[in-house]
Amino acid sequence: MTVGDAATPIYRDTRDLTPFGPALFRTPVRDLADGVGGILHGVLGGRGSALISVDGNVPRLKMLPGRTVKAVHEAIFGAREPERLIALARANPGWAGLCYIVAGLLAYKHGGYLRAAELLQRGLSIRNDDDANQYASVYLARVVTRVEVAERLEVPVLFSEEAVFLALSHCLRETGQLEAALQTAAQLPPSLPSALARCSAAFALGRDKQVVIWTEGLLNSDDLSAALLLLRARSLRRLGARNGAQETLKEVLRRRKTDLMLRNDALTDRALLLLDNGRKSLNPRDWLRGRPAELETFEVIRKDVEERRLWEQEWEKLDGD
Repeated sequence: MTVGDAATPIYRDTRDLTPFGPALFRTPVRDLADGVGGILHGVLGGRGSALISVDGNVPRLKMLPGRTVKAVHEAIFGAREPERLIALARANPGWAGLCYIVAGLLAYKHGGYLRAAELLQRGLSIRNDDDANQYASVYLARVVTRVEVAERLEVPVLFSEEAVFLALSHCLRETGQLEAALQTAAQLPPSLPSALARCSAAFALGRDKQVVIWTEGLLNSDDLSAALLLLRARSLRRLGARNGAQETLKEVLRRRKTDLMLRNDALTDRALLLLDNGRKSLNPRDWLRGRPAELETFEVIRKDVEERRLWEQEWEKLDGD
């Protein structure tokens, strides 16, 4: 089934374990705090913010001895720019796919979306040797990528197919390749983060009916589902289904623990719905369309009054005679 043919919700995740962490919301205050925290962490001798992110300590190399393994390991956890990994990919064809992918994730972390997209796509197109695959499963399990799956909403993802494809989908969205972003996210197993990535791309493409179908029956059980419901409400509003949009926004506001940013967005959208309803009766275009008929009616009434006065005057003259 293709993306355009999907006629069922896509947000259900039946897996016991998923590589996703709790949702993070980007705000000016939080971005500033992250920056200050990164500076202090660097001053105190911690791991630099420019390096690939790891949940916990960098794993020590114990398996797969060899010059190539050591060079790749040091580049993955010690490089601040993708060039070192790109050079290793060119020199070691059997490890090229893995090196390009990690280089792409590093470029993505630094905000280089166009370059990250190119590196990730190249890495996905190259088959790795068994040694490279074994290394990735042992030593990259705690590598974390913070992926923006919707506007201002990030999800930490452990190194996995989800991390690579979600990061690639976001890069494609940022560079205006919306159809490719949608197709990329569609290749992932069902989950709330992948659903958000798909719905964000579909919404940007104006495919509101798909967003509504994919989110049918969704309840506000956490912040990711609340973000999906916001997209659903906006799609319903663009489709003209204002009552449905209103009910969806009520569901966003129902759960008190919903993130404040999402609640504020829901309140703003609800106010916009009220304005839309008000514009039905206060639309200047409607006034302009009504004026000609109103003027014509007024002119007819005025002529009737004048003719009646003339007729009364003539009648009075007849009575006087």
